[in-house]
Amino acid sequence: MKKNYIFKFILLLIPVSAFTLLSFSSGNPNAFSGSPGDSGNNCTQCHSGTANNSNITITTNIPFTGYEFNTEYDITITNSGGGTRNGFQVTAEKDNDNSKVGTFISTSSDTQAAANDTRIIHTSSGNGQNSWSFKWRSPASEQGKITFYGSSVSGNGNSETSGDQVFLGKSESSPSLSTKSFNALAFDMYPNPASNNLNIDLPNGAVSAKVEFYDYVGKLALRGEISPNNNNINVSDLSSGMYILKVITDNKIGSKKFIKQ
Repeated sequence: MKKNYIFKFILLLIPVSAFTLLSFSSGNPNAFSGSPGDSGNNCTQCHSGTANNSNITITTNIPFTGYEFNTEYDITITNSGGGTRNGFQVTAEKDNDNSKVGTFISTSSDTQAAANDTRIIHTSSGNGQNSWSFKWRSPASEQGKITFYGSSVSGNGNSETSGDQVFLGKSESSPSLSTKSFNALAFDMYPNPASNNLNIDLPNGAVSAKVEFYDYVGKLALRGEISPNNNNINVSDLSSGMYILKVITDNKIGSKKFIKQ
């Protein structure tokens, strides 16, 4: 009699397990983005293995000067880790307190918004790809700088949670365009054009700054850091052409056109 109970219990587990695996194939709406606001929880909550900070890129068309309020932007997450069945989750959080910000909008059958549109995940029809695109609507009021965080699975297609790989990634931090958070930074640079070295003079009071060079399509081409005592950036690796130079301190951003000879 006892053996019959055990056998019936095993039979009951089979459809439950199958349903669980099927539900994961359509994305999991729980807090698994790997973000600080999600306590670092990621796809390893359901898939075996260790999450690695690699193979994930999250790109946006948010201008380097910042996002406008109540505006839709294009977001793409790409997993270059391989895998025959893949999935993802992305969320957006404020830099100052890691609370959720903005809402996500699915633009195809490969993705779906979840958790009151504060997350976006794959669907079962999106399992066969490694890159997903969707939209994010910015908040209607000042929220400060934001960052997109993502977790993605590279599955081996064995219909189990073992043998899969999990990767984590995040976007560049983006400010808003409000006068409260976007204060213009005045700086000088010379020579312009330049072929090897570019000098950048910061205004009085600035201790250090990040510098970023963006090409004509908005792709980050070079990044560095400067200070009043070390204001030289080697630009010799840049291809010839025009760039937008972005100089960032803790509370100010400045930009100018730079020509690489």
